[in-house]
Amino acid sequence: MSRPFSKQPRDLAGLKIAITGGARGIGEATAERLTKAGADVIIGDRDLEVARSTAERIGCRAAPLDVTSVESWEAFAAQAGALDVLINNAGIMPIGPILEEPAAVAHAVFAVNVHGTINGVKTVGPAMVSQGSGHIVNISSAVGRIPARGGATYSASKHAIVGFTDAVRQELAPHGVIVSMVLPSIIRTELAAGVPDTPGVPPQTADDVAVVIEDVLRKPVPEAWVPRWIQPMSRLTGVLPRGIQAKMMERAKGNVLDEVDPTARAAYEERARG
Repeated sequence: MSRPFSKQPRDLAGLKIAITGGARGIGEATAERLTKAGADVIIGDRDLEVARSTAERIGCRAAPLDVTSVESWEAFAAQAGALDVLINNAGIMPIGPILEEPAAVAHAVFAVNVHGTINGVKTVGPAMVSQGSGHIVNISSAVGRIPARGGATYSASKHAIVGFTDAVRQELAPHGVIVSMVLPSIIRTELAAGVPDTPGVPPQTADDVAVVIEDVLRKPVPEAWVPRWIQPMSRLTGVLPRGIQAKMMERAKGNVLDEVDPTARAAYEERARG
């Protein structure tokens, strides 16, 4: 049985790794980095044509996966085979004022971001428990700790991932299964199209997140942020009274969703909401 959060660095060569939402963005960058490290990677995505193209370029495998469907998860797991690592990366981020958000959009956000992650853990987790080892990495978001107006439902979904991950970690640790989460800030991918950079934070790329995910696999930790230096600041801010937190955010103009470019974001919003 593996010892959760061992300080001994882990060699990734030969590990069987599944990545959801692997056709584009963070999933694609992570698949490429881990494949180069010698891992046997399979990416799952609802857009199979793009996933296969990505897999062919990287040199890994691809399979269809709708994370909202338990049956799709079971079929994907059968193709993936026994896994050492599951990276729950698939997610959508439709944004806008909460009072203007259609009910179907809110349901879709939770179906993909929350239930998609839960479905993955329930599908892959039992085999990891049986073999006495495994590593699950859930991709949350900085807004899972620091919510942002204009993205209330998305923030709520990522808060849910934080709570879910912390609870599942406690359940699976006695069985030798490691559970981590990664919390990216604004990342320059299609998901963040039209969203300005966070003030004071250099632009982050999908590969910046992939680097952190790789590090988390090599040297497991419960939680890692992108960029890393935001994590201690978030903890400090989190203990302050809510009124002071709000004033700090206003002074820093820290809510980037206030200044979204709807034209630059239109194509992604149409795909995410559809």
